[in-house]
Amino acid sequence: MHNRVKEKLKSGKKVLGSFIGFYSPNLVEIMGYAGFDFIVIDDEHGAFSQTELENLIRTAESVDLVPIVRVSYDPSSIQKALDRGAKGVQIPMVNTKEDAITAVKRAKFPPLGTRGVAYSHRAAHYGHKGGESFLNQSDENILVIPHIETHHAVENIEDIMSVDGIDAIFIGTTDLSVDMGYKQQGAQHPNVQQTLQHLYQKVLVKGMPIGTVAADSKGTQQAFEKGNTYVCVVGNNVILNAFKGVVERKEVLR
Repeated sequence: MHNRVKEKLKSGKKVLGSFIGFYSPNLVEIMGYAGFDFIVIDDEHGAFSQTELENLIRTAESVDLVPIVRVSYDPSSIQKALDRGAKGVQIPMVNTKEDAITAVKRAKFPPLGTRGVAYSHRAAHYGHKGGESFLNQSDENILVIPHIETHHAVENIEDIMSVDGIDAIFIGTTDLSVDMGYKQQGAQHPNVQQTLQHLYQKVLVKGMPIGTVAADSKGTQQAFEKGNTYVCVVGNNVILNAFKGVVERKEVLR
């Protein structure tokens, strides 16, 4: 069980991925051929059945993408994503140390955690793998990435980072800005920017990998320059903007 993204993050290298929020194996293949390092299947906001989620994970692997799942709020969501072959989970709305501990426990097998053991699922090759070797490799290679997206979480960031088993911190700027009361200006509001700067300083001092979302290639570059090493674009936005650019060009040529 090899996780190329986790290895790169440990060595300080940058990785780039994309969220996908609707069922399209074809789009996952395109993202793989485009050269992304990983894909985040958005089971928090996306519309997926468990079979569709598994098929997207399978497709990602076929084009050398590391499959990550942003899980839902269902307590079984982490285990189901990992049993289906996800190499990591992003957990929304982690606000306290206790939330982070719970996330890690659900992703790790005993004695490190409380993940239920089975060997009949896809991650264990339907029983072909099992035992101590499989359990230890899974615990070692799975990425556990909490989302910091409320002011409460920002205040508790040092406690959250102290939890063993956390591999990176993902900053959700949109949720954070709304939580702080800035629905209109969003993350560009000076108070949000100040909070983000404070947050980045604390995470970077600890040497913890940081991730965030970017709207486009320019935003991706800015995110990396800011110190992020795990950056996700939103595939829907990239496609929409590309289509809009074609339409706008047509209008110019009239």
